[in-house]
Amino acid sequence: MSNDQTESFTPVDVAIKPRNRQHDLAAALKTDWMRKDVFATAWFNAMSITFPLGEQFFINSVRHYRDRISDPKLQDEVRQFFSQEAVHLREHKRYNEMLCELRGYDLEKLEGPLRRRMGWVKKNVPAREQLAGTVAVEHLTAVLAEKALGDKGIFADADPAMRELWQWHSVEEMEHKAVAFDVYRAIGGTEKMRRAAMRRSTLFLTWDILHGVRHILKCDGKLWSPKVWLSGLRFLFGKQGILRGTLAPYRAFFGEDFHPWQEDTSELIARWEFQQQ
Repeated sequence: MSNDQTESFTPVDVAIKPRNRQHDLAAALKTDWMRKDVFATAWFNAMSITFPLGEQFFINSVRHYRDRISDPKLQDEVRQFFSQEAVHLREHKRYNEMLCELRGYDLEKLEGPLRRRMGWVKKNVPAREQLAGTVAVEHLTAVLAEKALGDKGIFADADPAMRELWQWHSVEEMEHKAVAFDVYRAIGGTEKMRRAAMRRSTLFLTWDILHGVRHILKCDGKLWSPKVWLSGLRFLFGKQGILRGTLAPYRAFFGEDFHPWQEDTSELIARWEFQQQ
């Protein structure tokens, strides 16, 4: 981090670059595209369900404080953050609508609880706490993004179209992982509020994903399959599980001097960009 930056602490060699990508997912979404595994596919599909509403919430919570930012570098990063999140929102909205149409899931049942809770939050929770929630979830997504790109095993056996979408999303989450954090710090957000937001966000994000998994498995007739849930435990916590190795970066968030770029993921971003050439 450079000491001459007043508000932005994203490394100067990391560019937040909106990539206006579109993805053809129809063929993949008809299948158990993640490792041909029912639970793993349901998990990532349920994650996708949370994104359109979540991305809009993130944009709104940062935009509320946009006029309070004095650092031109951070102002530009906020603009690029909005652009990236808007494309994520669009692509996952398409993903979710297509998924539900192809597989008979009820999008309103999947999104409804999250939409109602976010409506309540918008009306009843102070703007600074809403921004703290964004900071927390942005860290959670950055941790999972690093796992998605840093561990070849996660998407190695996924459908190529889906791998492309999730890795593209992961790279952009890494690029802008400190934007909301730096805005929060610039407007005087407290450490206590930030930590409390992480505890709440962890609970609610876990609940939202499991709500989606339950609906998806129920529609697929697999909700009560011991085989499916055993595969789910391996997928989450096994030797190659997606949550293995994430506890340390998660706990780092609670440190007094924490900043997202203490975990330098610029090499992962550069490697992905090289592979795109």
